[in-house]
Amino acid sequence: ILASNLLLLQMNVTSTGPQTIQRAEGDSVTLGCSYMPSLLDTGEIDIEWSVLSPDTTKKDQMLLSYTGGTEYHHGGPRVTEGFSFAAGDPSKGDASLSIAQLSRNHTSTYQCKVKKSPGVDTRKVSLVVKVKPSVPRCWLEGGELVGGAVSLHCESSEGSTPLTYKWRRESKDPMPAAATQDGSTGELRISNHTQSFAGIYLCEVNNAVGAERCRISLRANKHPNRSAVIGGNVVGSLLLVFILLVFAGVLYWKLEDRRHHDREFSNEIRSRVKRVNN
Repeated sequence: ILASNLLLLQMNVTSTGPQTIQRAEGDSVTLGCSYMPSLLDTGEIDIEWSVLSPDTTKKDQMLLSYTGGTEYHHGGPRVTEGFSFAAGDPSKGDASLSIAQLSRNHTSTYQCKVKKSPGVDTRKVSLVVKVKPSVPRCWLEGGELVGGAVSLHCESSEGSTPLTYKWRRESKDPMPAAATQDGSTGELRISNHTQSFAGIYLCEVNNAVGAERCRISLRANKHPNRSAVIGGNVVGSLLLVFILLVFAGVLYWKLEDRRHHDREFSNEIRSRVKRVNN
């Protein structure tokens, strides 16, 4: 009862929630600053939103203020672009700050200060803006032969660290017992591949502000039949020998035909010569 009575006698910022907020680049955010004046506060409402300097020797940067029923932006449009009070009238008990189109430059500690003389109260909120993971690339290394080793890889080229990778099967079947995965590198290694491991695998990469995934198909190829390979080699060799023999036979026939033609031509010439001499 005593604590409740004390709250009624002083300005009180009533917003609760995490003191550190993480959001993705490009998103919007509202930093809460609801308040309740005390019964003794009779002055005019004065609200200030500032970025606290990490260097205590430097001044804080005021962004937005509300006094005398008027809203003011400080630091120029490049500093305060996208900043506004979430409520249409912040004098009604809600001085929350809205920030649109977040960028990593918005990562800071913000302070809301509400004054209504003689009361005053503040609230600090740290905002951390991170980059969502990009759609990762999935690829395979090693053969897909049954009994062999195969590695599935997953990598996102963008995203604020730490990035965490996790593989699972699209069919909801359990992961192979012979598989090990590294959540920091995105590698899934199967040391003894079997037919039951074939299927579609999904890799999901996530960080504090988002998640993306890729998929890849893993096959299980059987080793070639050794006897069939040997048989194929033998048949191929015999076929080559047969072709060579046919070629040699044709060549021999051509040469014999040529010699026979040459002999007949020589005999004919000799016959003509004898007839002329006679």
